[in-house]
Amino acid sequence: MANRPLTWGIFIASALTAIALFFIPAFIIRPFHHQTPSALALALAIRQRAPWATLAAGLVSLVFALSLWAASTRWRKVAIALVMVLVAFSAVMSRLNYFEWMFHPVPSAQFESASASKLDKSEMILALRFGSDARAYPIREMAYHHIVNDVVGGVPIAVTY
Repeated sequence: MANRPLTWGIFIASALTAIALFFIPAFIIRPFHHQTPSALALALAIRQRAPWATLAAGLVSLVFALSLWAASTRWRKVAIALVMVLVAFSAVMSRLNYFEWMFHPVPSAQFESASASKLDKSEMILALRFGSDARAYPIREMAYHHIVNDVVGGVPIAVTY
């Protein structure tokens, strides 16, 4: 291609787009981090569009990477290859539900009575009562798993915060 700076610019812009489509939602919705409603809306909007958008940006990146390859130095070829690996990684990851890996639920919670509990009185809990059945979920446990599947008062629930 005659205009190499433009070719490099399009390659870099399309590659950064593909990479950002995976990393922005993963960064926003990461464990142990406060999320705002607007940030979550942005992350989910990107996640909905990422499978086709990473493919489109990846194809544009590939076309321009191939056009740059022949005339590039060894180190630029290494850089192009590394960028394309990140683009491919982003395209694959945008099709997987990696949030399930990050927020793995407790499948079957085990409980002890309040008198047998080793919680300090100052520890925070998430408390729930359905009819005569009550549960207390320690926040320190919830902070790791984020989700606890349970049945309280005969009702299946997913406890989260």
